[in-house]
Amino acid sequence: MTKAEADKALERFIGGFNKIRRTLDPELNPRYEAGAMLALDQAAVKAAHGANPKGAPNSAPVTYKDAHFTVPKQVGWPRSFVADALTNLTSRRTGTLIRWYLVFSRDSIDAPWRVVYQATFPDNKAPELKTDADGFAESVPTGGASDLVVDPGELSKTYADYLNTGKGDVFASGPNTDQWRAKRAKDANGVGSRILYEDSPAAFPPVALRTKDGGALVFFATYYHQQKTVSPGMIITVGPDLRGILQGPMKKKTTQMAISNVSGQAVKVPAKSAGGKVAFLYRLDAKTSLKAQ
Repeated sequence: MTKAEADKALERFIGGFNKIRRTLDPELNPRYEAGAMLALDQAAVKAAHGANPKGAPNSAPVTYKDAHFTVPKQVGWPRSFVADALTNLTSRRTGTLIRWYLVFSRDSIDAPWRVVYQATFPDNKAPELKTDADGFAESVPTGGASDLVVDPGELSKTYADYLNTGKGDVFASGPNTDQWRAKRAKDANGVGSRILYEDSPAAFPPVALRTKDGGALVFFATYYHQQKTVSPGMIITVGPDLRGILQGPMKKKTTQMAISNVSGQAVKVPAKSAGGKVAFLYRLDAKTSLKAQ
């Protein structure tokens, strides 16, 4: 992997991303995205297509500059690298331009590079990655021998188990851990409605890169499901922004609905020797399907 090859892959993805946003054609997503990114973005495109079947020809294109590339030494397949670039998108919170971090992967020498994870970080600052004298990053084993408090390959299951039960002392407090569980508990019993939650691990391979302090920056994904039930006399409705992911017909008086979601995360995992807890840096979820029951 050379800088020129990585830059070509980034340019191809941004061009494809803009075309997808103009056409809102979910059949285009697999050309440029795979894994968790495909599940997240294709769901969003399907939902948007339901509300705008003719697409969004006036959609402002994403542009980028100041691109940097992090390439880990790897043996075998799949292989990956990280591109980060300053976009023309603006943060709602700070008003500053947003830097995208994109994880590219491919399964063979003949396969195209596609984005499997995407993230943004507070103040555009990602954890500092460890690099060798030649500038290559270190890819962390996803199974054992990672020397981390949680092996990257176990993060999806560990996070899903924690959200389901609240047990374990692995994750740092924050909006994506204990605060999210508290919000779910509050939302579970609304006026005339009840929501049941169930989380499960995703099969998408995580990507983990060693940081300078011996920990790792890890990208991984999970699923979560909701079952919403409303009291007799009430009905569940689906707005135009979600009709594109509706599975099957809506009943005239729908009182129960199953909602599936995919969630992508970027976390900082400390080394075993340092101790500490897994800290969330980024999380994005999307509804992938709705089904009246």
